[in-house]
Amino acid sequence: MTQRYAPATGRNRSFILDVLTRVLPAEGTVLEIASGTGEHAVFFAPQLLPRVWLPSDISAEHLASIDAWRAAFPSPNLRSPIHLDVSTTPWPVELEPPVPAITAIVNINMLHITPWTCCEALLRGAARVLPAQGVLVLYGPFMRDGQHTAPTNAAFDRDLRRRNPAWGVRDLDEVQALAATDQLMCDEVIEMPANNLMVVLRHQPD
Repeated sequence: MTQRYAPATGRNRSFILDVLTRVLPAEGTVLEIASGTGEHAVFFAPQLLPRVWLPSDISAEHLASIDAWRAAFPSPNLRSPIHLDVSTTPWPVELEPPVPAITAIVNINMLHITPWTCCEALLRGAARVLPAQGVLVLYGPFMRDGQHTAPTNAAFDRDLRRRNPAWGVRDLDEVQALAATDQLMCDEVIEMPANNLMVVLRHQPD
């Protein structure tokens, strides 16, 4: 198995951890969707005890990388990664719910490199999986009020759409409006380094 590296991970992980420590429920399983290389998982898990960290990804290469990082940096609360495609229903955790139960979902840097349908599927799935008051945390670049927050984000968005017309930096207003239809209400928006945002949504079913 080969450990893969994502340079941005080392630059953003401590800032993300500071927010996660504050906003995540104190107990339960945190499902990380689109875990990528696994570098975030092995960094976050030991510092978020007693929470359990469950990584997941759609890519076989990423799943192998996560396993390699787990072998190099084991933590008692870091679970084996699972294959999860947000657009496939039901999610594996609905068929075999983890113990302890999922109380939070974390999604880092996915929405801008997937089609909008994946954002829709992520929010629908989160509403199915999360209990009342469960938390969904999103991290990445977003537009606000239909405008990019920095020239670098605008250039990044153009490059993404050139590579794949279905990709692109999402408008936070649109994401929040869609989330609200799934009873995921915005608790907080936190400005992060490099013109990224962390968006904290809470499941508030009727």
